[in-house]
Amino acid sequence: MRWLLLGLLLAGPAWSQATDGPPQAVVATRTIRANTVLGPGDVTLTAIDRTGALSDPAEAIGLEARVTLYAGRPIHAADLMPPAIVDRNQIITLAYETAGLKILTEGRALARGGEGAVIRVMNLSSRTTVFGRIATDGSVQVGPQD
Repeated sequence: MRWLLLGLLLAGPAWSQATDGPPQAVVATRTIRANTVLGPGDVTLTAIDRTGALSDPAEAIGLEARVTLYAGRPIHAADLMPPAIVDRNQIITLAYETAGLKILTEGRALARGGEGAVIRVMNLSSRTTVFGRIATDGSVQVGPQD
């Protein structure tokens, strides 16, 4: 009985994928600096067992690296973000809209971000800092959000 238990404990890895092969993870093919948008040649699928790593290269292509990604290392979802459309210190349009009232003014982005990200922006007219959500056109929506 002890030999059976010992044999079970020392048995090789058990793979749960239907391919009967080792688990696969998405890895960088080269060192990729932060703020770089990933293309098809930047990632590949490799037989590596890394919990939490992406398992499909399509999940990474078109996204921006949040941190430096090193060649051969697995890529996790937290390492990526949507491509930034607003850069830090960029002059942008601040838009406030509610109940038929629309106010537009200029602001300075205090962070960078992609569509839908909430960033701090300084209103250049009043020098007040506000939070707003980045819209598709690169403007920042402040005030009540629908």
